[in-house]
Amino acid sequence: MGHGGGGALSAELVEHVFAPAFGGPALAGLADSATVTLGGARLAFSTDTFVVRPLFFPGGSIGDLAVNGTVNDLAMSGAQPAYLSCGFVLEEGVETALVARVAEALGAAARTAGVEVVTGDTKVVEAGRGDGVYLNTAGIGLVPDGVDLRPQRAEPGDVVLVSGPIGLHGVAVLSRREGLEFDVEIASDCAALGGLVEAMLAVTPDLHVLRDPTRGGVAAALGEIASAAGVGVVVRERSLPVPEPVANACAMLGLDPLYVANEGKLVAFVPREHADAVLAAMHAHPLGTGAAVIGECVPDHPGMVVARTGLGGTRVVDLPVGEQLPRIC
Repeated sequence: MGHGGGGALSAELVEHVFAPAFGGPALAGLADSATVTLGGARLAFSTDTFVVRPLFFPGGSIGDLAVNGTVNDLAMSGAQPAYLSCGFVLEEGVETALVARVAEALGAAARTAGVEVVTGDTKVVEAGRGDGVYLNTAGIGLVPDGVDLRPQRAEPGDVVLVSGPIGLHGVAVLSRREGLEFDVEIASDCAALGGLVEAMLAVTPDLHVLRDPTRGGVAAALGEIASAAGVGVVVRERSLPVPEPVANACAMLGLDPLYVANEGKLVAFVPREHADAVLAAMHAHPLGTGAAVIGECVPDHPGMVVARTGLGGTRVVDLPVGEQLPRIC
């Protein structure tokens, strides 16, 4: 299960099994989506598979995730998402009404995100060989001229921003799965980020890196960027926007909010001279009202992320080995 968690084991599987088998320069970048050129157009192309349990949770469903997860991967390349494919893997015996609910949620999410589902596939596996419904979506989008968003572009001096409160999605799914009750209901932040990215790029096309911190949370996203660019990252723990209900839930469950998945947030590495203007543009967008500066990119300790604690000390923020919360997307 750890190999599906988006941390060190996932990276090991990609590095030693998939990348050698597939090869190719587009894959070598290992970004959220590949940027390729076809007929003179720069396209972003991404695919994702969703096995969340339960299928419906506070703030969303597997259908919402299938759209927003792929749309957000495209947006992290600066692309304007346009078209999706969708594959359904159904378990024998699943009720048609449940499949219809998932399909309706998926269609509504696509319309909200401004993309069109244009092709798909359906397979059925024997009872007991699946978990109701699994989904796969792939998407393409157009990358504007002058936009070059890659983890390798992070450089010392960059300001690190996050678009809002973290940890909501993972805790929301876990609470519904395990029947946990907190003082207030914690809802997933599942949302399509294309509009927010457009607002940020309107300030300057020279953003260096965007990443949506899904599996492995903010910690995994920062660790992957630091490793790819060969730079250090310093995060200020007191600046992290962790909602009180999430902090309380994580304390009770022994979880670190930095490692909890998000489905409607992004992390941005922005040149210092543009950081204030980009942050203001984020605050003006409905999905960025809680945006905050959480750290900076430094030349020290290349490939490593460290957190400055509230007591003035530092701790290393490692890539997660496996997954604190499996089956959350």
